[in-house]
Amino acid sequence: MLICASDPQGYTSFWNDSISSGLRSCILVELTLRGRIHLEPQSSRRRKLLDRKVLFKSAAPTGDVLLDEALKHIKSTEPPEDVASWIELLTGETWNPLKLHFQIRNVRERLAKNLVEKGVLTTEKQNFLLFDMTTHPVTDSSEKDRLVQRLQDSLLERWTNDSRRMSRRALALILLAHISDVLENALSMLPDDRYDLACSRSRSLLDADPDLESARVTTPADEMIWAVLAAFKKS
Repeated sequence: MLICASDPQGYTSFWNDSISSGLRSCILVELTLRGRIHLEPQSSRRRKLLDRKVLFKSAAPTGDVLLDEALKHIKSTEPPEDVASWIELLTGETWNPLKLHFQIRNVRERLAKNLVEKGVLTTEKQNFLLFDMTTHPVTDSSEKDRLVQRLQDSLLERWTNDSRRMSRRALALILLAHISDVLENALSMLPDDRYDLACSRSRSLLDADPDLESARVTTPADEMIWAVLAAFKKS
């Protein structure tokens, strides 16, 4: 959300229709990183990531309203759903009227409000000819700069050819930024040679086979990160 926020205008691109599913994917990854959910265990007959259901693990509150709302839905759902289905359900992209209540509404606005409360963004009103719109320009650019630098470093100075040696949050940040169609925002200010190198390395991650990569890891968080990429490739 912060990467895609336009500094002076304070709103996300009207043309970005990927960020909604990207933010819901972030919720699933974050819940797994915090030990609240996981994929069902692999069987002796290895199943693809998207054939494995998302299972509830812990009801301990996370302290984040969006995460706890999603966790409540996952806990109460029987039979369990897979990762691709949960991304669609949390986004509201389902044809089943009985499952529309799983949608987490106004995620961008709620995240923006949270960042306003932390002093990272501020709130303004802008006029767009026929209507007024609430916007959230960046007021503390150091937080956004730090996040962008962290992403760039993961693809440049701290790059490793083995994704298993990457920080899980760094790996998730790269893949989720791509899924949300905001990776370009974080790399566009690099010099041409460094931009080309960062793009080449990010592409090597994005072109990887999620099922093969997940077979090489052992943690629930790693599995969920690759499952989210698998869901994106499927869509």
